Amino acid sequence: MPRTNVLGRSEPLGPVEVESPHTQQNIEWLTANEAAEHLRIKTRTLLQWTRQGKINGYALSGGRRHVWRYLRAELDAAVLGRPALSPRPHRSTS
Repeated sequence: MPRTNVLGRSEPLGPVEVESPHTQQNIEWLTANEAAEHLRIKTRTLLQWTRQGKINGYALSGGRRHVWRYLRAELDAAVLGRPALSPRPHRSTS
């Protein structure tokens, strides 16, 4: 999904530089279609895994239907079975 820059031109979503007091991280947000392509699965499967809690997804809109975004690092970590270094704390499964 393209975003509009200050000149009114659309530009694709891509890596975002985030300043941290200790380190500088490169965070790349992906749409559901891009994330599914990255994982080489169908978008429907990705959304199902998101609802089941197997993959972290971030809902951008409310209501019954959501627009989802995914962090590339978290997708890679989920596939490799390792925890990802993310800017937010993970939920505990108690």
